[in-house]
Amino acid sequence: VQLQASGGGWVQAGGSLRLSCAASGRTRSNYDMGWFRQAPGKEREFVAAIKRGGSGTNYADSVKGRFTISRDNAKNTVDLQMNSLKPEDTAVYYCAARYGSEFGPLYRDYDRYSYFGQGTHVTVSS
Repeated sequence: VQLQASGGGWVQAGGSLRLSCAASGRTRSNYDMGWFRQAPGKEREFVAAIKRGGSGTNYADSVKGRFTISRDNAKNTVDLQMNSLKPEDTAVYYCAARYGSEFGPLYRDYDRYSYFGQGTHVTVSS
C-alpha cells in the first residue's frame, strides 16, 4: 500500500485545514487507517484512526471534538478535517495504514501500523 498525504499549510489559530491521504495498492478497503503527528522536538503521537469499513473511529483526547476522520473507500482516500486549530497542533502529520480484520480493534499505537505516507506540514500561528 502506498500513501500520499496532502493538504497541509499555514493557518491562524481558530482556523481550519483538511488533510487528505490517497492510498494505492491492493485491497485498500481492508486497511484500517490512521493519522499521526510529530511536533519539533517531540515524539510522534496518535491523532485519529478509522476502521476499514468506516464504522469505527478513535481520537486522541487532545483533538476530540475538533478533528474528524473520514474515509471514502470508492475514492481510496482518508481525510482529516481539523477545526478550531491551536498552535499546539503545529506538527508534521502522517497518514498510516494497517491490515484490519472486520471486527478487530482500532489501534492507536504507531508500531501497529505497517505503511506510512510522507508527512505534510501543518503550522498554526497564534
